[in-house]
Amino acid sequence: MKIVTSLSFKGECREAFDFYARVLGGKVTAAYPFGDGPPDMPIDAKYKDWLMHCWLDVGDQSIMGADMPPEFGPNIDKPKNGFDVTLHTEDAAQAKTWFDALAEGGTVMMAFGETFWSPGYGNLVDRFGIPWMVNTIPSGDWQPPHA
Repeated sequence: MKIVTSLSFKGECREAFDFYARVLGGKVTAAYPFGDGPPDMPIDAKYKDWLMHCWLDVGDQSIMGADMPPEFGPNIDKPKNGFDVTLHTEDAAQAKTWFDALAEGGTVMMAFGETFWSPGYGNLVDRFGIPWMVNTIPSGDWQPPHA
């Protein structure tokens, strides 16, 4: 079984997934615009270049996405909440690199740094409105600060 998060955008799915592929070292393996759908698809022509399906593979993990015209995603203009895309690694330097790249043009909610559970953690909302958590998995001998 594989559980895949699907992200919704309002016209920036292709740009976002190309960005995520660069940041995370992945590959976009599918990107289907609405304009390539059946001619009788009930979609306004102004959305023909928006993506109805996009798939990004990063190692053995994946993220799916799509652009949501307002008639399909009436809340698309509202901030995303109730979920985060979370990245875990044992390499704090790698985690910091991901965090800094994803934060460019976005909003840092918690700066990347050592916490009581991790040698490196931070969370942000990227420039596309997607919330992320970046976490370093502690080694067996790691001790939290002030332990």
